[in-house]
Amino acid sequence: MAHLIDRRLQGKNKSAGNRERFLRRYKGQIKDAVARAIKGRSIKDIEKGEKVSIPVKDINEPAFGHSHGGVWEVVRPGNKEYQKGDQIQRPKSGGGGAGKGKAGNSEEVTEDDFAFELTREEFMNYFFEDLELPNLVKTQLKSITEFKQQRAGYTVSGTPSNIHVLRSLRGALGRRIAVGAKSRKRLKEAEEELDALMKTAFEDDHRILALRKEIHHLRTRLHAIPFLDPIDLRYSNRIKVPKPSSSAVMFCVMDVSGSMDQAKKDAAKRFFILLYMFLERAYEKIEVVFIRHHTQATEVTEDEFFNSRESGGTVVSSALVLLDKVIRERYASSDWNVYVAQASDGDNWDNDSVTCRELLINKIMPLVQYYAYVEITDGEPQNLWHEYTQIPDLCPHFAMQKIESPADIYPVFRELFKKQPK
Repeated sequence: MAHLIDRRLQGKNKSAGNRERFLRRYKGQIKDAVARAIKGRSIKDIEKGEKVSIPVKDINEPAFGHSHGGVWEVVRPGNKEYQKGDQIQRPKSGGGGAGKGKAGNSEEVTEDDFAFELTREEFMNYFFEDLELPNLVKTQLKSITEFKQQRAGYTVSGTPSNIHVLRSLRGALGRRIAVGAKSRKRLKEAEEELDALMKTAFEDDHRILALRKEIHHLRTRLHAIPFLDPIDLRYSNRIKVPKPSSSAVMFCVMDVSGSMDQAKKDAAKRFFILLYMFLERAYEKIEVVFIRHHTQATEVTEDEFFNSRESGGTVVSSALVLLDKVIRERYASSDWNVYVAQASDGDNWDNDSVTCRELLINKIMPLVQYYAYVEITDGEPQNLWHEYTQIPDLCPHFAMQKIESPADIYPVFRELFKKQPK
């Protein structure tokens, strides 16, 4: 019995099965490479594929070999230095290879590395894995932008319910005029000739009989032109366009003081990425503004936002003052939907936490669509948390949650952005 393997759906990629086995076998190395890529990648570029590399020694397959056994004497060609019985010193450690650099770095591929390209979908699978997203949510977040139907002229094919009557009748009228133009012109000429002959010739004149026969033929031909032909039918055409066309701005506010280590920053970045992907499904244009703070707040680039670290204390109100200023100066119009995500370990000067609560309630919350605060700590809530707990009762579009590990990021995100009862 013959077994047929249908590879048509794989297109040019005939080794899809082998690729899946490769990704499963070296999942650990690939996952480490993706984690490094996430740290060095912009929030806006998170959904692209990635070129990764893993050491060749990690993908070597075990193999059986036949041992020679016994004592062997081998003649090597080109030997001009050694004699029989000479002892050869062991090579220094680290030699024997032409490769340089660090394996696993997507930007530095060496001769000792095996490099390959992860597709967008494969990259997103590894990104979502640590977040513990349900499969349905993974599929939704990886999907392309949603579309809406929009009218775009007419087409010659479609369903009966989409027939455009006026356009079809207009086309039918034009066709009848074009097809019968020649016959109609000749009919008019023949009728005029017949009228002229009737005044001078007899009724049984062969010319009169011929004209009457021709007129009858022309009228029959004109009446045979169908009123409506299938080629006249036109259907309303609808195309898909991205929706909606409104704009949003996403503010990322983060504490970069000495208490915020790299692990907390990485967790914050995962949360910001998830929020950006969430907003990208709803808005066509999204701008991202990064505000970092310790004792002072500054607007910075994304690279400075995630990679800089300051020492000393924390004054969160400095970031909120700058946030309020930027919103009012650049995003105060009704064209912008403002979202704010604030990440901190909760550490703040006691007196300043009260100021933060008042700034949010009195100035910032009336300007924003939604404000999400996440406190990244595995200890007890800090003073900033206790002050913020008083805000949701006054501002329903303010939400706060605590993150202790990367596995908490998606449950916290889902809790922050769940649909509110109406």
